Amino acid sequence: METSADNLFDQAMARYQAGAAASEVLPDFLQITEASPGQSAGWTCLSWLQLLCDQPEDALRSARLAVKFNAQDPQARINLSLALLETKSKGVRDHIQVVQQVIAFAPEAAGDLKTSINDGLQRKPGWKALEKVKAWLDF
Repeated sequence: METSADNLFDQAMARYQAGAAASEVLPDFLQITEASPGQSAGWTCLSWLQLLCDQPEDALRSARLAVKFNAQDPQARINLSLALLETKSKGVRDHIQVVQQVIAFAPEAAGDLKTSINDGLQRKPGWKALEKVKAWLDF
């Protein structure tokens, strides 16, 4: 049986994918992470939305939790890299290298990452940090 947090996650994702603004979906993911604090996907999505909403410090915290709960999630690593860049923190290269390794062993992951990066550049044109990450990953 699906929990209410799972249902809220699916609904929030559907709204975002249908074009809802990041700022409209952000409160849902705050609620999701409060209800299921150990769910890495919730933290990954929250950090992405925080980055889109120009909340890099919050995104850094959320992305670190996402990576803590699922160190092999390339999207969580990209979000953490972006948050590190946005906050002028160190450690970006290590996370990019992990993403490159995941793509090397699971090339199918590259498609989802490319889609995510393109979504970010459409929603936030001229996003310098994301443009850097895209170049580093040769997307």
